[in-house]
Amino acid sequence: MQPNPLIKKLGYKEEDRVMIVHVDDVGMCQSGTEAFADLFEFGIVSSGAIMTPCPWALEAIQYAKSNPKADLGVHITLTSEWETYRWGPISSRSRATGMLDAQGYFPRTAEEMQVNGKKRAVRKEMIAQIEWALENGLNPTHADTHMGTVAHPKFMFDYLKVAQQYGLPPMMFRMDRAGWENIIGELASSAVGKGIVSLILNKVKSLEEKNVPLLDNIVLLPLDIDPKNRMQDAKNSIKELPSGITHYIIHAAKESKELRAITPNDCDARIGDYNVFKSNELKEFIEEQNIHIIGYQKLKALMSEG
Repeated sequence: MQPNPLIKKLGYKEEDRVMIVHVDDVGMCQSGTEAFADLFEFGIVSSGAIMTPCPWALEAIQYAKSNPKADLGVHITLTSEWETYRWGPISSRSRATGMLDAQGYFPRTAEEMQVNGKKRAVRKEMIAQIEWALENGLNPTHADTHMGTVAHPKFMFDYLKVAQQYGLPPMMFRMDRAGWENIIGELASSAVGKGIVSLILNKVKSLEEKNVPLLDNIVLLPLDIDPKNRMQDAKNSIKELPSGITHYIIHAAKESKELRAITPNDCDARIGDYNVFKSNELKEFIEEQNIHIIGYQKLKALMSEG
């Protein structure tokens, strides 16, 4: 593919490596919200997104209102993955929407929502989550997706339309045909799948023509690897970043009994993200790698200029 035209608009060279260091799951619990506040002030983390259906979302918005420079978007949330700490849709409690599991919450997996969620109901829920954030005082910088749930032909186009409707840069990538075929999986080999990929590629082209900022790469620092090596794992993944704009995801949270009760299996990795991305060692390493860090506020400003 041709180099991302956004690179030059941001003042960088085509071969430069630009990174949005993004904290997912802000507002999911108090320790995650506090972690984002600390890390954004420290300076490596440049963005985050709030899970509006979650109990601590209001505290995250209060932080954003007190810190107007904070770069926080809406983390479109359509799943509720934990065993005993759950949440559900804010637009409807009707089972006819396909958005509720047997316990009356969002399903635990993206696949369940993609199979059962009614397209119109899910679109309504996306809008409701952004509207709720706006009504409570958030000035969101972008829209992205929890657990990649909207990265599916059933929901993707509505997700993009909703983000555009509110003037928000979407977390959307400039992948080639092979990249999108990998995303949609087994469906890609069918005539329907090939048609969907063609529609996505045309949509990507259309978005760029409309000055909607798109990303080149996504990197996730995994939660299911040994947290003892968190610093080295972060350095390795950052060192290997390709050129272009990368959405780099971490799940930072501070140590707390609440966090350990919610997510006992990966809490150490989340705490590790907090410690690593609040270290001068990593900050110096990123500078040595000549990697540029930006937030979504810059992308939103460019989008509004168009």
